[in-house]
Amino acid sequence: MNRKCPIFENKRRIPRQIIDFTIANINPNHKINLIWLEACGCSGNIISLLNGENPDVIFLLKQMVNMTYNNSLMAQEGEAAFEKFLETLDTEFILVVEGAVSTKDNGLYNVIARYKEKLITGMEAVAMAGKKAKYVLAVGSCAAYGGPSAARPNPSLSKSVYDFLDREVIRVPGCPAHPRWVMGTLADIISFGKPILDEENRPVVFYGITIHDRCPRRAYFDKGIFAQKLGDKECMFKLGCRGPITKTDCPIRRWNNSINWPIGDNTPCIGCARNGFPDLMEPFVRY
Repeated sequence: MNRKCPIFENKRRIPRQIIDFTIANINPNHKINLIWLEACGCSGNIISLLNGENPDVIFLLKQMVNMTYNNSLMAQEGEAAFEKFLETLDTEFILVVEGAVSTKDNGLYNVIARYKEKLITGMEAVAMAGKKAKYVLAVGSCAAYGGPSAARPNPSLSKSVYDFLDREVIRVPGCPAHPRWVMGTLADIISFGKPILDEENRPVVFYGITIHDRCPRRAYFDKGIFAQKLGDKECMFKLGCRGPITKTDCPIRRWNNSINWPIGDNTPCIGCARNGFPDLMEPFVRY
C-alpha cells in the first residue's frame, strides 16, 4: 500500500483503526525473526506484552514474528538458548531491547547468559545484535530513555539503548509499554517498513498527542477547576499530573484490555513514557 495514499494517511491519525487494519493484514507466511533481550531492568515490558488482548501474544508469535530468543519465554535453556541468539544474527531480524544498558565494568551488572565458560552481558548482547538487526526497538522507558534503571545515582552506569547504539533506534517508551504500542509498531514495520516517527524517534501513531489533549478531565482544566486532593473528580494538574507534557494515547488506549488507566483510577499521570522519568518527574504527587 502506498504510504502517501490520503486514505492511509487519514487512517494513521486514528490509532485504533490503523493498528486494527495493519494487524489484520499481516501475512503469516512472511514472518521475520525477532530477538527480545531483557537488559538492565525489571522485565516489566515482556510481562506487559503477555497481558495483550486483541491481538494477544499468541497472535504475535504465530502470525507476526518468529521469536527466536527471549530470556523469559523461550523453551531452551543455557547454552542451547544462547546458540539460538547467535544463529539469528546471521538472518534478517528485528531486535527488541527492554531495560537500559548497564555499562559499568563492561556491563557485568547485567549478565544474560554463560556460553562456553564466558559470561555474556546485556551490553555485549545488545552490541552484537544491534549491529546486525534490520530494525531496533527500545521498548519501555529504561531502553528508550534510561528510565528507572539509569535514575540517580545510577551505580551501574546504565544508559538508554538509543544512546548506547550508534544507529537508528525506534523508541517505544512507557513503564511499561502498552502491549498495543509494541505489537502495533511491529505490525507497522512488518507491513510497511519504518513507521512515521516524531523528533524523538517515537511512532507518531501512539505518541503524537499529549495525554492532556485527550483527557476526560480537560474541561475542568479549561475552566480552571482543579482537584484539591486525590480522589477529587476535577483536573489533577495542581496535584502534579504530567499529562500536559506526556505524549501517549493512554486516555483512549487504556490498560487491562481497555478497562482502566491512571487518571481513570484517580491518580495523576507521572510521565512514565517521557524523557526524564523518573528523576525529572518527581515528586509524583504534590500539593
